[in-house]
Amino acid sequence: MSRQLALDTISLKPTDRFARTEYSLEYHQLKEGGGTGPGPDRAASPRELYRQWDLDFLWTVEDGLRGDWARLGRCTDMGHASYASDGSDLHLGAEGPFATPEDVWAFDAVAEYGLPTADEQVAAYESWIARKRADFPDQLCTGGYYKTIVSGAIQAFGWDMLLEAAADPVRMDRVWDGFFRRTKFHMDAWARTSVEAVIQHDDFVWTAGAFMRPEIYRSSIIPRYAELWKPLRAAGKKVLFCSDGDFREFADDIVAAGADGLIFEPVMDFAEMTARFGGTTALVGSAVDCRDLTFGTWDQVRASIDRSLGLARACRGVILATGNHLPANIPEPILMQYRDYLQENRGR
Repeated sequence: MSRQLALDTISLKPTDRFARTEYSLEYHQLKEGGGTGPGPDRAASPRELYRQWDLDFLWTVEDGLRGDWARLGRCTDMGHASYASDGSDLHLGAEGPFATPEDVWAFDAVAEYGLPTADEQVAAYESWIARKRADFPDQLCTGGYYKTIVSGAIQAFGWDMLLEAAADPVRMDRVWDGFFRRTKFHMDAWARTSVEAVIQHDDFVWTAGAFMRPEIYRSSIIPRYAELWKPLRAAGKKVLFCSDGDFREFADDIVAAGADGLIFEPVMDFAEMTARFGGTTALVGSAVDCRDLTFGTWDQVRASIDRSLGLARACRGVILATGNHLPANIPEPILMQYRDYLQENRGR
């Protein structure tokens, strides 16, 4: 475990081994001796869990003092599918408050949800990152923001109404701008803190790629990312862009806009990403797919790990991760083999 290793990796400095992170590891309760299984009486603390898995980097974001939009104004409850092993996170959605595209086009995120003062938000962020560092001193904890432009619109309007409204790119542009202005406030605040790296999370594509015309991304979305990242870069922060889905079509644009790193799922072919960006950009991901861990054989998983390591050794900065989470139903034996094999073989 080494937060310095993670910092060096995203700064593209030489390292003697690959940094590592994992997502949703907390779904796997740690037993004595390092195994996993249900039962709160056998659960390890998060710090111990990360120690057992030898993590160097934690994916952490914080949406700020006025981040609970459901308490502040209109937003759509889309529900949540069952992901935990006991189904405790299942939540059915409700009908949204936006009935027509006109409702969406009239919406302004800043006016709807409000903002604290800049000094209040800076102080809150500094306190938040100090707690993270105290809780997890061996990992690099990032600052960041989840409900960026497109993700913010998804949360506010739900998918159906967003897609209807986005069909008119001219009228939608001022709506994007409201989410941009709200996000920019938080990026300005993070720039004034001591945080070293910031994750800009925005699920702006689907598994199949773009859900709007590519020119909309290049005229309305990505230029706004560049503006979000100017204060961060001026303050010496590293910017890591993260999205679900396949954004290979826009990856060059994202890097040109100022992203120092890209966090992505296995749908973004690891060989292609390392070939295109391995010399210039920090990459967080691998060729390991959680579906192989869950439903495949150990030989399949080991081959994916070996492929990941081979491709990563030609890159300047890679943080290894299973990029679509570690779901709760991965069989314990293969999960432990995955953990141990990667720990034993992640030297450069």
